[in-house]
Amino acid sequence: MIRHPAVAGSFYSGDASQLRSDIEAFTTKDSGKQTVMGVVSPHAGYMYSGRVAGNLYSRIKIPNTIVILAPNHTGYGVPYSIWPEGTWRTPLGDVDVDKQIVNELVRVCNLVEKDREAHLHEHAAEVQIPFIQYFNPCTKIVVMVISAGNITDLKNIGKSLALVLHKLCPDALVVASSDMSHYETQASANRKDKIAINEVLALNEDNLYKKVHDMHITMCGIYPAVIMLVCSKERGAKKAELVRYETSGDITGDYDRVVGYAGIIVS
Repeated sequence: MIRHPAVAGSFYSGDASQLRSDIEAFTTKDSGKQTVMGVVSPHAGYMYSGRVAGNLYSRIKIPNTIVILAPNHTGYGVPYSIWPEGTWRTPLGDVDVDKQIVNELVRVCNLVEKDREAHLHEHAAEVQIPFIQYFNPCTKIVVMVISAGNITDLKNIGKSLALVLHKLCPDALVVASSDMSHYETQASANRKDKIAINEVLALNEDNLYKKVHDMHITMCGIYPAVIMLVCSKERGAKKAELVRYETSGDITGDYDRVVGYAGIIVS
């Protein structure tokens, strides 16, 4: 079962050589590599968010198993949809799905269901994979697309995921794919995003969830971020660090309607 790329040639280059060159331009060469449990990484087109994502992935050791948690932008599929098996294809090649982790997570958490429909046209997980392949072409992935936002369910999934990773792959990395504020002025996005980022840095998923909803912060990956934070803390995470924040306005010069991007590591 192959999941073919949905946004190669639009969100990022469909040519392998150009894609590798683009990623290389976004990375930093002098960064010390850290072992981390979780990250927040943006998922816009690489021309907009590639620098944040590249700087983020440059800072971390990419283990042999990555769990990617993505929001559902399309509305297709089940609420907590996990890709069942096979491979994900990008211009840089194929990445195997870690079927053992998929099966164990579905077994221990009845909220998570095997499903393909939510993934077929979703970009938020796909755009993470070329960066992962660039730094570790041997990695395996687990991909979940999340559309439901009950805080109790999100926490249950985070705890279940931590149990599975502790049992099967203690060094796995969990990626929460998320952009920040959408289509606000630069000043408004900066203000709102700082509030959300500070709650991630405090490892406080409850306050993050509450403030994003109460203050209408359009952080599209809030639910993946909650799961990642719960999972990381269950695995012993004690701190977080903002690697880079910028907006689309910093790239285009248009500060009237920007989208925010943050790269955060949790360790």
